[in-house]
Amino acid sequence: MVKSSKGFRSRSRGTFTKEVREKGMPPVNWFLRSFEIGDRVTIRIEPSDPHGQPHPRYQGRTCTVVAKSGRAYRIEFLDGGKPKQLVATPVHLWPVPKPEATHA
Repeated sequence: MVKSSKGFRSRSRGTFTKEVREKGMPPVNWFLRSFEIGDRVTIRIEPSDPHGQPHPRYQGRTCTVVAKSGRAYRIEFLDGGKPKQLVATPVHLWPVPKPEATHA
């Protein structure tokens, strides 16, 4: 038997599959998004752009922006109680809506 490959995108067929109307490159403003330090973002990997893409195991993870590094952002989260940091470009990050102030 041939040994199965363990590349960066292995076993990610379902994660990186787009719907028919979403195929192709995303709008330019997704690449130009800006975040402030302390903003909450969700990792939503854009399969058509491999640059600055975090590992597929972190798909859907909610993180905090810690710093800007070139055109990418350093994001931080807890993974099993341990703090971890990743670097990702804005096209792979989705802003989490800020909670509205509730009037009681």
